[in-house]
Amino acid sequence: MLIAAVLCLCAAAASAVLGAHALARPAAADGAQKVLRAVAPTQLAAAVMLAAGAVVALSSRPYIPLLVLCVAGAVGTVAAGAAQSARYAHATLSGSSPACGRSADQPCASCRLSCR
Repeated sequence: MLIAAVLCLCAAAASAVLGAHALARPAAADGAQKVLRAVAPTQLAAAVMLAAGAVVALSSRPYIPLLVLCVAGAVGTVAAGAAQSARYAHATLSGSSPACGRSADQPCASCRLSCR
């Protein structure tokens, strides 16, 4: 379990550094930089989940399903954030209508909130 804890801590540190770096940089007009900046909060959330997984692995009575849940939650969080950012980038760069099919004048709440 020590190896799992070290791996979780290293992944948490990498995710936190990448997320903090993306947030610390000034906002750029480049589309790729906007996407990286939009994924940063989910990277920070994943870092917290991975750190919790490391704590579970280092505990005196490690519970493997909880460790798996922490890692899966972190991966799922980053994947969902990346998908949301990609949808935002696609809508912004292509100027297309939202994915829900409504007009661009009155998008649904999920489209409107994901573009902020």
